[in-house]
Amino acid sequence: MKKTEILSPAGNFEKLTFAAGYGADAVYFAGTSFGMRAAAGNFSTDEIKKGADYLHTLHKKAYLTLNTMPRSDEMPLLDAYLEELSDTGIDAVIVADLGVFEAVKKRLPKVDIHISTQGANMNYASCRVWHEMGAKRVVLARELSLDDIATIRAKTPAELELEAFVHGAMCVSVSGRCLLSEYYLGRDANRGACAQPCRWIYNFAEEKRPEDVLTAEMHPEGTYIFGSKDMNLVSHIPELVKAGIDSLKIEGRMKSAYYTAVVTNAYRIALDNHFGENSGITSDALERELDSVSHREYCTGYYFTHPQSENNLATIPGYIKEKSFLATVEDYNEETGLALCRQRNKMFLENEAEIISPGKTGVSFKALGMTDEKGTPIESTPHAGMLFYLKMPFAVKKGDIIRGK
Repeated sequence: MKKTEILSPAGNFEKLTFAAGYGADAVYFAGTSFGMRAAAGNFSTDEIKKGADYLHTLHKKAYLTLNTMPRSDEMPLLDAYLEELSDTGIDAVIVADLGVFEAVKKRLPKVDIHISTQGANMNYASCRVWHEMGAKRVVLARELSLDDIATIRAKTPAELELEAFVHGAMCVSVSGRCLLSEYYLGRDANRGACAQPCRWIYNFAEEKRPEDVLTAEMHPEGTYIFGSKDMNLVSHIPELVKAGIDSLKIEGRMKSAYYTAVVTNAYRIALDNHFGENSGITSDALERELDSVSHREYCTGYYFTHPQSENNLATIPGYIKEKSFLATVEDYNEETGLALCRQRNKMFLENEAEIISPGKTGVSFKALGMTDEKGTPIESTPHAGMLFYLKMPFAVKKGDIIRGK
C-alpha cells in the first residue's frame, strides 16, 4: 500500500525548513503572484528554486500555489510568470481556474497539476473530468464527508490522487468562494487578498429601531455568525486512510514556524503509528500538542456531519493562543551538555520549559544554566535572535524547539 502523504504549509523559507524537518513529505507555498495568501511572506522566483532544491535533497516534494481566479488583464502576466517558473524545479502547481490550468499545461508540460479546493470538487464526475484533462491530483472540497470521499475514490481512476484538508482554518463559504472581503474592503478573497471579515463580530438592528443594536447570537454565550471553528483530524487517521485519501493537507501558510513544526510533527507521528511504526505516543498526547498552537475551537470539519446539521461556527472569540516559542537549537556539544540556541522569545533562568523534537512530543526540563555566546552567565535572553548557551539535562539536536511549559 502506498503510504499517505503529509502535506504542510510554508509562508516563507524558514517555515519550509521546519515543515520538512518535522516530517512533511511535501510542502506547498506561493510565489509572489497568483497565490491565495497574498499577505504571507511568500517566495521570490529564486526562493522557489531554493526551496524546491532544499526539499529535493531530503527526497521531499515542492508544490506551488497558483490558485487565484485571475481577470483577463492578468493573463499575460500569468504567461510571463510561468516562464519564470520553468527552471525552478517545482514538482506540481495547484490551480483552481480552467484558463490557468491550460496555461500551465502549455508552459510547464513536465510539472504535475493539482486542482485546488477552490475548484469545489464535490463529486466523482468532476474529478474524472479533471483527470481526463491531465490533472494528477484533485484537492477535494472541505464540505465532503468521509463517505462522500470513499465514493469518489471508488468511482475514479486509481492514478488520480485525492487530497483533503485535515487540519486548520475552515471557511464559512463553500470551498472558500467568498465575497465578504471584497464587499467591505475591496480586497478580493478569490485573488489572494482575503482580510477574513468572517472572523469579525457582527451586530444587527430592526429597521424602525436603528439605535437598538444587538449582537448576533446563536447561543446564550454568543458567537460569530460567520467564523468557523478549526479542523483537527489527528485522532482519525485510520478513517482518513481507509477512505482513500492520498494526501493529508495541513492549512496555515500564515501561521507561525512553531505552528508548522508542531502540527506537522503530530500528523507525522499519527500517520506513522497507523502504518505500524509505533512510537508509543497516544492520540491524547498528540491532541495536547495541537492544543499548544494558535487555533480556534477544534472540530472534525464535515467528515462525520453534514453542514446543514452542524455548522461548526465558533463560539469563543478569537484564537486560543499558542505556547511561547522560546528558542531553537543550533548546535549541541555532547561532552559539555551545552546547546547553542537562537532566541525567539525572552527566556529566563530557571524557566520551566519543554523541548520538541521530530517524532517526539514535549519533554520537560528546567533552564538551570545559561550563558551568552562568549560564556558569560546570564539570567535571561533579552535580545531578539541572540545566540546563547543552555545547559541541557539530556541530549538535543539541531532544529529542536524550546517552548514555554
